Amino acid sequence: MGFGTLLWAPFRTLRRNPAPVFGTGLVVQLASAVATAAVFVPFLVLAIGRIESASADDLDAVLSGTIGWLILLALVPIAVGVVAGAFLQGVMVVEVASGTLGEKLGFGALWRRAAGRIGPLIGWTLLVSVVVLAVVALVVGIIVVTALIAPDPVTVLGVVLVVLLLLAGIAVLGAWLGTKLALVPSVIVLERAGIAQSVRRSWQLTTGYFWRTFGLILLVGLIVSTVAQTVVQVPTLGGTILAVILDPTAGATYEAITISTTVISTVLSILIGAIVAVVQAGLIAVIYIDLRMRSEGLDLELERHVEARESGLPPADPFAPPPTGAAAPAGDAAPTWP
Repeated sequence: MGFGTLLWAPFRTLRRNPAPVFGTGLVVQLASAVATAAVFVPFLVLAIGRIESASADDLDAVLSGTIGWLILLALVPIAVGVVAGAFLQGVMVVEVASGTLGEKLGFGALWRRAAGRIGPLIGWTLLVSVVVLAVVALVVGIIVVTALIAPDPVTVLGVVLVVLLLLAGIAVLGAWLGTKLALVPSVIVLERAGIAQSVRRSWQLTTGYFWRTFGLILLVGLIVSTVAQTVVQVPTLGGTILAVILDPTAGATYEAITISTTVISTVLSILIGAIVAVVQAGLIAVIYIDLRMRSEGLDLELERHVEARESGLPPADPFAPPPTGAAAPAGDAAPTWP
């Protein structure tokens, strides 16, 4: 597949089977939004009540406890997002793989096939999340400790500059590792591999195709992010301007327009977020298929599979790793694509 074909392939995937694909992305977004609201809304109501009723002597202790609980509760939506995001990756890999074989699976079939590999997918997503959080915590910790032990503004500014340079290096390293390991979810699902084996396979498949893979991921990310921000921000900005024009005194009309704009923006954010998540996950699956075609002749295996299926012969798994690769983990049966 050429660069242009790969660039628009995830959008065609969404158009080819929109109901189950977009539905899965929407479920993921709604699950994250509901989990966040269910955790934070009652807590914020309770916390505001406690802060307002606290005496001056107890206010510092109440604020400290509130912040501590806020940090702990933030783990709940993060956990939901990890599980939902991993599942979306699995669904999109199955959808793209099915499309290469001329199949069009429904919502239930996609979910059942993806569910079989949800364990390793969650494990990989958690591993990546822990690494990212550790890096963020390290950088924040350096800044906080410096501010505490070196109150001199010049020293703090110097440390901040060093941290910014460190962040630039981390960003470059993260982009490199993220590209080399981008195919891990696809390998986990389609090759039924464990996390360690999937890391090796992703590294192997992207060797010699780093800049092509990086360019596709970056370009599609910029396209969908720009479109998403435009679609979401235009109603928000328009509502704000309209509210100021119709009710410059911030009365009842201003509040009504503001509430309506917030609701519309929230709904749009969920819908656009679902599309963005689906397109980005689909792109990785398409890149995986393309790289296996280039380096391992996967296109020939897919042709043989379709011919065998049409001839009534029992088709083998076309996405199994090549014989020279590592074998699938024992006890993990290969999927069938009837």
